[in-house]
Amino acid sequence: MVSTHWHVFRGHREHQQRLVEQLKLEVGIERIKLFQSATELQQDCMQNACKDALLVSVSAGSNPFREPRSCTLF
Repeated sequence: MVSTHWHVFRGHREHQQRLVEQLKLEVGIERIKLFQSATELQQDCMQNACKDALLVSVSAGSNPFREPRSCTLF
């Protein structure tokens, strides 16, 4: 029974260590307001809309997702 409790404690301790390491990584990340982030995303979408395959049709020859052609002889 003691080994089971030790295993649980060790797992909890390892989880806490991973959490601390993750928080150490995140502390250096620059935070911005959601409004600013959404505005920048919207501007980027508008600037690159002409390159977006979902908004502009893609020619069949340059479409990497088209179905492969089969040989007409077989």
